[in-house]
Amino acid sequence: MVDIRDVEVIAPNFKRRLSGVTSTIIQLIPVQRALGQKIAVLGPGLPKNLPSVRFRDLLHLWRRPAGRPCRVWHARRNVEMLPAILLRDLLRMKIRIVFTSASQRRHTGWSKFLIRRMDAVIATSAKTAAYLEVPNTVVLHGIDTKRFRPPGDKAEAKRRLGLDPSKKFVGCFGRVRRQKGTDLFVDSMIALLPGRPEWSAIVAGRATGSHLAFESELKERVVKAGLADRILFVGEHTNIPDWYQALDLFIAPQRWEGFGLTPLEAMATGVPVVATEVGAFSELVAVGDEETGLIIAADNLEAMVNGAAVFMDDLPRLAAAGANGLARTSKNFAIEAEARAIGAVYENLMR
Repeated sequence: MVDIRDVEVIAPNFKRRLSGVTSTIIQLIPVQRALGQKIAVLGPGLPKNLPSVRFRDLLHLWRRPAGRPCRVWHARRNVEMLPAILLRDLLRMKIRIVFTSASQRRHTGWSKFLIRRMDAVIATSAKTAAYLEVPNTVVLHGIDTKRFRPPGDKAEAKRRLGLDPSKKFVGCFGRVRRQKGTDLFVDSMIALLPGRPEWSAIVAGRATGSHLAFESELKERVVKAGLADRILFVGEHTNIPDWYQALDLFIAPQRWEGFGLTPLEAMATGVPVVATEVGAFSELVAVGDEETGLIIAADNLEAMVNGAAVFMDDLPRLAAAGANGLARTSKNFAIEAEARAIGAVYENLMR
């Protein structure tokens, strides 16, 4: 816990289950604090080591923080916007509200009602900004380039995970479900691997609830194709940066995505990316002169097979794209840059 009198920004998290939004908060808060932003979290489902305030501390919001006219409440969900509006407009507490939107679809009438009452709005991509009907600032997500980085020795990185260091690996990481396109990845590997004995594939991630049957069906397809020893379902891992370090190519096969950090995680590790044209992927992956990968049509198996083959069959191009991806993330997508851009929005509201 921190003293709310020393807090200028509150980042609420009103959802217990881990989600992409929660993960964003967990990664950003320590970086924001390191940059001097006086921010703390509020709510359940967050690590104990994050600076936090209690609900009863909100009584202090009637008072200004030292040297500031107000505090900032940074909401990322409808359920976090509504109480802030009540605190500001009904109880007249001294706060201003920022909302970050990652949605890439038309907002409901209720969401529009809430968003129109924000003091500032952040969009996580240009695509997201296009769905907003209010002025906004685009701040792309960043990546922790200290956590996600190339291995010193690629063969040793594979060996540590029990993988054959003489093989090349293409991976697909994330929740195992149709929306994430796991079936497209598996089917593309079933098409590609028989003619490329030097390559194998890794599916890292967890299937939950109704998606367990989907995962079982995919595993059956792999067995029937005779590729059970080359298309590996390794489950969910807390050491996911280690698995990126073992890869030579990454595929992001999503049919739909709000933003999607996995291409950045791969690029920061020096791994080229083949990604579908969803979420912010086309804003992350560079094509052309400084190629870091390819953007392909969503929900298109032929495009995925052809896109992966481009790199699997051209090792110099694979290596060049990996090096370009590492340079691009270091220059444009470090999480510190995201934290500074968000901090500038806070400063504008607290002047």
